[in-house]
Amino acid sequence: MLRFILHALIVVILTLLTQIGGLAYLIALAAARACCIRRFPAKLAIFMLCYAGVSFAAGLAAPMFGRVPLSCVSSSTDRLVVRSPIYCLLNRNYVTSGVRDLAKALAAHMDEEFPGTVTIALDANFPFLNGFPLLPHLSHADGKKLDFAYYYKDADGTFLNGVTRSPIGYFAFEEPAPGDELPCEGRHDWLTTRWDFDALQPLFPTYRLEEQRMSAAVRWLTSEGVARFGLQKIFIEPHLKNALGITDSHVRFQGCRAARHDDHIHIQVE
Repeated sequence: MLRFILHALIVVILTLLTQIGGLAYLIALAAARACCIRRFPAKLAIFMLCYAGVSFAAGLAAPMFGRVPLSCVSSSTDRLVVRSPIYCLLNRNYVTSGVRDLAKALAAHMDEEFPGTVTIALDANFPFLNGFPLLPHLSHADGKKLDFAYYYKDADGTFLNGVTRSPIGYFAFEEPAPGDELPCEGRHDWLTTRWDFDALQPLFPTYRLEEQRMSAAVRWLTSEGVARFGLQKIFIEPHLKNALGITDSHVRFQGCRAARHDDHIHIQVE
């Protein structure tokens, strides 16, 4: 009974983390039993092979469900890159073809306005099933959402191309200054993903936002992104929206129960 519960727990965790990992685990479990394999290293190898095979099959099947993968393999000439291979390993790099085209067009625009600039994509969506949660996000569940990393510069004002403060592009927050707008001040919601990760903040390099590129990206998103690709919303924390002088109504606050958005840009289309 305990073994069954353990296997069920592993399936649930792998499914929540990767969507298809639970299926790969069940296939690997059946294969190991059929071959009378008992050693853990051999079982792990079988699981990794099954997971790789199921992930490959998901990439082939996803277009039939309206989603395509953003590639984690990039060259020195690519201007749109996914921040880390971990996003592809966990199958968190799927979007609709329209969102993919928007991302490529944004990267091309940034390269045209600021030659050589790399635009970094972060979490997207899983390959299948509208409504399946991409934790800890509350809305990345239909292929129509995508996060972009901020553009940064060092203390001397030199643009840091293709660099993020955090290794995965998240959780290195741009803290509000005294007097900034704080829509969630005084709230202590229990059920929330608005985590501050105070202990992590000193570990990140003290890069600053590159305001020119940030403003240019948001301007393009709220003009061309809306007109050509049906962009519906952009989430950025109010204190950064004010600091960057953004007034467009498509740029909104995501609410106090959702994750902070002063470490990345969230976009979604209709």
